[in-house]
This record gives sequence, structure tokens and C-alpha cells, in this order.
Amino acid sequence: MFTLRVSKPQPDYVTYKERYKVDLPLQMAECETNYARLNKLLTDKSCNEFRFIVARGGQQWLHLLRVLERSPYTTTLELSRTSIGVSSEWLAMPKLTLRMYHDAKLAEVLAWEGHKRLRPRYEYPNRSMYQSDEKYQLNRFLGEWLNLCLEHAFTPDANFQF
Repeated sequence: MFTLRVSKPQPDYVTYKERYKVDLPLQMAECETNYARLNKLLTDKSCNEFRFIVARGGQQWLHLLRVLERSPYTTTLELSRTSIGVSSEWLAMPKLTLRMYHDAKLAEVLAWEGHKRLRPRYEYPNRSMYQSDEKYQLNRFLGEWLNLCLEHAFTPDANFQF
């Protein structure tokens, strides 16, 4: 015969973290907003490179938005930033690879600094030490970056020295 094992009740101080659940409406709203922000920055649709400067905190930053690939339904872009004048290694911004989906009117981060194929959710901990919501965080970071560019950017004139 066998005996029934009774599990010990867990103490009150033991808590379990719930598994991250993707909030799809929130992610789609962020991607829709990023698409609208990018359309405001991409003034000339036939141009393949957009340069603008953001001056913050006594420092000027050159932002470069390059078109890597165009197709009827998508556009792949690279967004980078470099400092004008004195620069610091710890202030370097990552290069983001973005894709705009024109039929769905969405824009999302595809890759950053060589990290590609981002999944919507990661188990934590993992080998790459991504956060559970890494993809959402990158798209939100893109949104904040684009907002800064829309609020404070100006286009350099023809006489501006880089």
C-alpha cells in the first residue's frame, strides 16, 4: 500500500513571480505611435538619408536616419546618434534597426547593436539576460527617442560643419 504525501504549506513571505504575459494591444499601440512619429520625421519619402540635430544640455547630437531597404509594403531603417564635438564612450547610443509596415501602419525595432530576432517574451533568467519584456522595452525606448527628436530637433543648414 502507499501513503498520501501532504505538501507543507508555504510560509507567507514566499512569493512567486507570475510569468510575463504579452500585452498585445499595448505593444500594437506603441508600434502605431512610432509609425506616426517616424512619418513626421521622414519628410521627403524619396530621400534615403535624414540628418537632424538635437541640442540638449549644452551638447549637440547628430541623428542619422538611413533607409536600408524599401519595398511596397515595408521600409527598413537604421537610426543612430553621434555627438558633435566632445564625445564620451558611456554616452553612446545604440544603433537601432527599424521596420515600418505601411499596410498595417506599424513600426517596430528589429535589432539593436547586433541583437536580432527579438521575441515578444523571454523566460528569465536566460543566456542573453534579456528582460521578459525586452521587445516592448525597445519599442518604448524608440518612442521616447523619436519624441525627443520631434520636440527638439532642427535640420542643419548647408553651411553647418559636421
